[in-house]
Amino acid sequence: MSDLEKRLGAIQAKITSEEFLTGRRLGGDIPYWIFDYPPADELRVRDHVDRLLRRLSGDASPVSPCHVDLLDLVKTMLEGRRLLDKAIEMQRTKGDAAVSRALAAEMDPERIAEAFVKSVTIETCSFVLVTGVGASYPLVRTHNLMNALHSRTGHVPIVFFYPGRYDGQYLRLFDTMPESAYYRAFRLISDSEGSR
Repeated sequence: MSDLEKRLGAIQAKITSEEFLTGRRLGGDIPYWIFDYPPADELRVRDHVDRLLRRLSGDASPVSPCHVDLLDLVKTMLEGRRLLDKAIEMQRTKGDAAVSRALAAEMDPERIAEAFVKSVTIETCSFVLVTGVGASYPLVRTHNLMNALHSRTGHVPIVFFYPGRYDGQYLRLFDTMPESAYYRAFRLISDSEGSR
C-alpha cells in the first residue's frame, strides 16, 4: 500500500472524530485543514473523496458532510452572470492571464466565499470537503479564499484537498507554483499518521 493510500485511508476516522468535529486542541484557531497530495494523483484522490462522501451521507451516518467542488462553484457563478462561454472562449484564444484579469471583479475572493457558504447552507454541515482546487486555478486562489471564508464559516471544519504541498506555513500548488504563505491551516493527515 502506498503512502498516499495509507493517508487516504486515515481520513474517515479523522473527520468523524469528536476532536475534529468540535475543534478541540486547536486553541481557538480556525478549523481549516489541508490534505495535500501529489498532483499526479488527482483522479485517485477525487475518487476517494466521492466514495467517502457516499459512505458518510447515509441515513445511519452520525455526521452531515457537505462538499464544494470549486470548479463547479466557479462555473455556476459565471453561468449566473452569462459569462461562462465568454470566459472559455477568452481562455482558449488569449490564455489564463487574460481571463484572470477580465474576471477579477467577478472572481473576487469575497464573492466566491459568499457563493461557497450559500452553496452548502454552511450551518447544516458537520464539515465541508473542498475539491477542485487545482481545476479552478488561477480564478480561485486557495489562500485568498480561506482568508475570505473565515468570517463566514464559524467553527465548521473545512478540508481542502490540495494538489501540491503544504508544510504548515506555505502552500505550493502543483508543487511548481510560487509559494503562498498561509499559516492558519493544519495538515489533515501527516505523513507519519498515514504510516500507522
